[in-house]
Amino acid sequence: MAKEAGVDLKLLTGSGPGGRVVKKDLERAPSPAASAGPTAAAAATFPVSRFPFPERTGAAYDDVPLTQIRKTIAKRLATSLGPIPHFFLTTEVDMERASEAREALNQQLGDQGKVSFNDIIIKATAHALTKHPACNAWFQDDHIRYWHEVHMGMAVAVEDGLITPVIRNAELKALAEIGREAKELAERARNRRLQPNEYTGATFSVSNLGMFDIDQFTAVINPPEAGIIAVGSIVQKPVVVEGQLTARRRMRITMSCDHRVIDGATGAAFLKTLKQMLENPLAMLL
Repeated sequence: MAKEAGVDLKLLTGSGPGGRVVKKDLERAPSPAASAGPTAAAAATFPVSRFPFPERTGAAYDDVPLTQIRKTIAKRLATSLGPIPHFFLTTEVDMERASEAREALNQQLGDQGKVSFNDIIIKATAHALTKHPACNAWFQDDHIRYWHEVHMGMAVAVEDGLITPVIRNAELKALAEIGREAKELAERARNRRLQPNEYTGATFSVSNLGMFDIDQFTAVINPPEAGIIAVGSIVQKPVVVEGQLTARRRMRITMSCDHRVIDGATGAAFLKTLKQMLENPLAMLL
């Protein structure tokens, strides 16, 4: 019967004894023709570059002048990867409690706005930096400047590059306030309406590519800052919890450190604290 209907039994959930597929399961199964439409439509949806490429003219290539923002990015990265001795630390975070806390908070906020995972990460990072001030620093020519305030840079992709708006005194702000400010800054960044004082002066930065299904990556330090974290996507993974195999929401974070300022153990201690705060959001209240 299944063969005649063109239905793959492996794709059905049986309602019969022991999970067996019975006649009514076959009758309820969508036909291959009915299911092919949405699948094809979904498969045709791909991320599209926001860069305004010139129309093809038949030439082998096009030379596009650098925009001012692309010139700035090139200059800053050239002064980062070369002179700065980078090293990298990666950890994996259980995001179950953070996910539950976010859902509860967004229900409570209602129409006042929504808190994203990135907002939670910014808040947790700022709080962790207060516990590890050696990471909240700038490298200067002949000295290291340790900041007493945490000004969090958040990388935002714009049409032809990247800009890092700054949430000042993030360690003192409530999560909902960070969420509102981050959303406003990101929107103004994409509309090219930021003032210079709004994208300069960060003491530490966060770059998040999780929305693009990137599991893990490394970010380039934005000098004179001494560190940046690169955040991957949150994915369901099988893990062992108290001796039982279960599915948990997990996320990888990679920290890029300037070895002139941050030693390996110092960066590792900071990352451990950040992991603990994300896995137990109530720790941010302490």
